[in-house]
Amino acid sequence: MPGAKLDEIDRMILAELQADGRMTNVELARRVGISAPPCLRRVRTLEEQGYIRGYHADVDPRELGFDVSVFVMVRLVSQSEAELSAFEARCGGWPLVRECHMLNGEVDFILKCVAPDLRSFQSFLTGELTSAPNVASVKTSLVIRNAKAEPGVPFDVLEERLARKA
Repeated sequence: MPGAKLDEIDRMILAELQADGRMTNVELARRVGISAPPCLRRVRTLEEQGYIRGYHADVDPRELGFDVSVFVMVRLVSQSEAELSAFEARCGGWPLVRECHMLNGEVDFILKCVAPDLRSFQSFLTGELTSAPNVASVKTSLVIRNAKAEPGVPFDVLEERLARKA
């Protein structure tokens, strides 16, 4: 089971850093109940093993003038691995695309996009996305408001699952 090879302290470290990645190592160590040197070693190990992928500021797009958020459902003509990979690479080069997820079902990909305004998004949509090779269809849904944006994973659910397995 994923997460099972981590001990309780490692999971506590991950939960604390997920909630506040800016806290000092001393504060983190205090919260998880160990001294600072082993806490730092554990954090470095979690980073090296890929459990911690990075540290990021939660930037408010609207405060920076990105007032439009759109979810874009993309269906491709061909779903060969080469075409799927090519589309993913293309998405990596589009600055307005902030997330790209391959799906199972009627839609091949869902993209989360941000733009300063509708005109900018429309320009991207018609000038780049719909004209991209292998794109069969595109459907968009404009975000009215965001009711929840919780990063990471629910550690309480992980702990419940691990307790049931024990």
